[in-house]
Amino acid sequence: MDETSKPNEETPETPSEKVNDETVKDLHSKTEIPVEEISKEPIKEKLELPEEKKESQKKKEKIKDKKEDDFRYIVRIANTDIDGEKKLVRGLTSIKGIGMHMSTLIISETNIDKDIKIGNLTDAQIEKIKDALDNINNSAPKWMLNNRKDYETGKNIHLIGIDIETRLREKINIMKKIRCYKGIRHERGLPARGQRTRANNRSGLTLGVSKRREDRKK
Repeated sequence: MDETSKPNEETPETPSEKVNDETVKDLHSKTEIPVEEISKEPIKEKLELPEEKKESQKKKEKIKDKKEDDFRYIVRIANTDIDGEKKLVRGLTSIKGIGMHMSTLIISETNIDKDIKIGNLTDAQIEKIKDALDNINNSAPKWMLNNRKDYETGKNIHLIGIDIETRLREKINIMKKIRCYKGIRHERGLPARGQRTRANNRSGLTLGVSKRREDRKK
């Protein structure tokens, strides 16, 4: 048999391979950590928290409890009850006469977070909102006001809440006294803005089908 075909003949290791094996063994020996230390350290961290962490957790729990105690489920602003679960932008729109544009304008003046819940507002923040509502006529532009060129004063005014209904009644009574077309239509309970009355808004004797029409069909 040839020398190349001899079985179980080990090839000699090169000096570079020996060096690599030795260096790897040295690295393993240096980086080895006893098994006891690996198993004990994380268990201690889980079971035994330091005093600082315990104190911080207690403080957080106290803050949460305070927030829950101070939370108001109903807040009264401008003679209207607002749900405390709503955000500030949406909650202010529940006041009659205030929409999304007006609520964002009020929030920008008061410098309050618009995403905060109304139940978490403090007394000082609620007072700021009330002051902003009282001064809407000066802060808001003319095109945002809902009662421009008032009949009595001739000024541009923004009405809120019950004032809207009372002012509307006053205007209707003035039109009735003047005996204008809209006032007469309001007296008779008919539509005042040009709607048709032949098919819609029928009441009284006009309801139902007349006998003459039934006879004609027969």
